[in-house]
Amino acid sequence: MNKILIKNVQIVNENKIIKGDVFIEGDRIIEIGESISAKSSDTKIIEANGKYLLPGLIDDQVHFREPGLTHKATIETESKAAVAGGITSFIEMPNTVPQATTIEKLEDKFTIASETSWANYSFMFGGTNDNLEEILKVDANKVAGLKLFLGSSTGNMLVDNPDVLEEIFSKTDLLISVHCEDEKTIQDNLSKYLEEYGDDIPIEMHPKIRSAEACYLSSSKAIELGKKTGARLHVFHLSTEIETHLFNNKIPLSEKRITAEVCVHHLWFTEEDYKTKGTKIKWNPAVKSQKDKDGLWKALLNDKIDVLATDHAPHTLDEKNNVYTKAPSGGPLVQHALVALLEMYHKGVISLEKIVEKSAHNPAILFQIKDRGYIKEGYKADLVLVDLMNPWTVNKENILYKCGWSPFEGTTFKSRITHTFVNGILTYENFKFPKRSKGERLTFNRG
Repeated sequence: MNKILIKNVQIVNENKIIKGDVFIEGDRIIEIGESISAKSSDTKIIEANGKYLLPGLIDDQVHFREPGLTHKATIETESKAAVAGGITSFIEMPNTVPQATTIEKLEDKFTIASETSWANYSFMFGGTNDNLEEILKVDANKVAGLKLFLGSSTGNMLVDNPDVLEEIFSKTDLLISVHCEDEKTIQDNLSKYLEEYGDDIPIEMHPKIRSAEACYLSSSKAIELGKKTGARLHVFHLSTEIETHLFNNKIPLSEKRITAEVCVHHLWFTEEDYKTKGTKIKWNPAVKSQKDKDGLWKALLNDKIDVLATDHAPHTLDEKNNVYTKAPSGGPLVQHALVALLEMYHKGVISLEKIVEKSAHNPAILFQIKDRGYIKEGYKADLVLVDLMNPWTVNKENILYKCGWSPFEGTTFKSRITHTFVNGILTYENFKFPKRSKGERLTFNRG
């Protein structure tokens, strides 16, 4: 049985940092202590020399493009990149080809992941204007939740019938995650700019087309419906300061019925970056103003926003390098999200404890994921070892995404992920993969 002893490490867990040792046997953390001796001669000892040990991150929103869009990405390629980025579990979205809007299509994705995923996995079931009957068949103990697009995005799974929405919110016991942008507002804005520029709209207009107003209008309606029906609602990728005022930080996360997520790109980039990054930072919802970025950071730190994620959504460079109306929205992030957050730690914006809380502990609480998201005895050994002072630069040679590019290309990060453990297997070590991990289907404590 696999035995690993991590010595002299700074353990970041449950809002504390303690120095000690961690012993892994099989796929579990067996012992955490001040000084642990190797139990047998076949124990692999890793001398951490004061590096920091974090629980493996749980990314609650990724698009790995399989099936049907595998020229952009696959579950195998992107889960491997995620592991290199310290993400050991992911929840993937339903807007693939075909869309995961029937039980059969959902299970096809689980089958692919069981055979190819390097990281642990679950999937969202997709809601549409006409699949309520299928939604009601989904077992809440077997899938992460339900995804509804209240604004159109890649795959066009727009749910825009208010009667259908209310029925879904009223009848399902699934956690409902929503993409909130008001479609009429977007289309009205787009028409105005098409008239002025044609298809080649300047990318700087993206946050004016997919505006703060479009986001707030949709988010506020979803929250109003959530309160009316009592649904368990999770609002994905907040991008505006004004939306943060819709959320509550006065009660513990485990008691919240309405929660929120923010993604790394909305905390890193602003509309000023369109000048240099162009369509590479075209996301839905759009990257917006410095004021919005500052408001998102404030809400994350004061617990109005509960979860940090990536919304990893790769496209090929050829696709991204089109004129505005033809360039798809989304970009690859899983390999670089944690080191980007650690850069903000170095700048004094966020603590290590808060990074762990928002990207490991809270996703586990919010989705009721069993035995993951913490460094605890008896928990699965999903762990990330980080050297906070070991700079490296993102370039084509070290990018692992199938699409082969990153919005962070040319960026030098101070921190480096040196080791990632998935279910006790040392899978990633300093840009190499010594052993193939086999991701497991996430299980849930939902009664």
